[in-house]
Amino acid sequence: MAKIIRVTTVPISLGKLLKGQLKFMSDYYEIVGISSKGGDALDTVAKDEGVRVIPVEMTRKITPVQDLKSVYQLYKIFKREKPDIVHSHTPKAGTSSMLAAWLAGVPHRLHTIAGLPLLEATGAKRVLLDTVEKITYACATKIYPNSLGLNSIIIDNKYTKPKKLQVIAKGSSNGIDTSHFDPGLYSNEDKESLRNELGIQSSDLVFVYVGRFVTDKGINELISAFKKLNVDHTNIKLLLVGTYEKELDPLSEESEKEIEENNNIICVGWQDDVRPYFAISDVLTFPSYREGFPNVVMQAASMGLACIVTDINGCNEIVSEGDNGLIIPVKDSNALYERMNTMIEDNSLRMTIASKARISITSRYEREYVWKELLQEYQSLLDN
Repeated sequence: MAKIIRVTTVPISLGKLLKGQLKFMSDYYEIVGISSKGGDALDTVAKDEGVRVIPVEMTRKITPVQDLKSVYQLYKIFKREKPDIVHSHTPKAGTSSMLAAWLAGVPHRLHTIAGLPLLEATGAKRVLLDTVEKITYACATKIYPNSLGLNSIIIDNKYTKPKKLQVIAKGSSNGIDTSHFDPGLYSNEDKESLRNELGIQSSDLVFVYVGRFVTDKGINELISAFKKLNVDHTNIKLLLVGTYEKELDPLSEESEKEIEENNNIICVGWQDDVRPYFAISDVLTFPSYREGFPNVVMQAASMGLACIVTDINGCNEIVSEGDNGLIIPVKDSNALYERMNTMIEDNSLRMTIASKARISITSRYEREYVWKELLQEYQSLLDN
């Protein structure tokens, strides 16, 4: 049986972003997972996915000494395990494992791109990150952007030759389990109970954001737009589901203060299950600066929410303007304000958009469809 090693920087990417995929592939190949230990998180992945795992410490920051140690550890593992394929996700795991796999002579070195953080970098840091990106792609035998937009960005930036690139299925790294993200799983009683618990009135229209509270997710613009909306509309709420990452990408002091002091902004922190919060909401607001293929937008649409997203790759592939959502320019709080105001004042439009949201996901991004398309790619590589 052929052996495939899947590598991510942190175990949450193996266990959450790729949930179910390793288990599915283990019916066809010997699958090994590699990631940082993360307490008990990597062991949980092994149990949930039914695969063997190997811990290798990797960081998400620029840490040259630790990065070299990671490459050496991965090299030794690949020489010992002799995999047919090494397939990496996330930036640091991609660079470390593609270099190590190239040095170890692994025949098929695959890397999935699910976003390019470097696009927001400038100056010397951008030059460094561009160089690292090109090294990663040079060491890989194939690169899988998880959206058509990312595919174009990679070509435009000349990170690699187009023949090395391929988008699996219609985009996304793992698709969506639409039977899990199903609004029908939540009764009116369930929703009323949670709304009451959070102090949300039946007459309130709820905007929701799910993700990290960081600048490049557009949270400063979102808070600014909502604050402005609150002047004319008191029966609205902004539900924030996620956590801050102040050490990596802090919000403005003004945004943090508004989140803390505005009674119409409800922050519930990190949630293992975001579905109940989608179920009590009306509109997803997702004003991100950059994405690969955002799971949050697929999840929200699968839960039947109208979506407001930025005109960036991934988002503008999932959402069609005026059909299953609305699209705004990046970093434009006024445009976000206007579209949020439209959702408040035009109930008919909002309901029409919401009615088309779920089918737009079930028809294109069902999880098993994505898995089978990736399986077909593995088979074609190993048969040659």
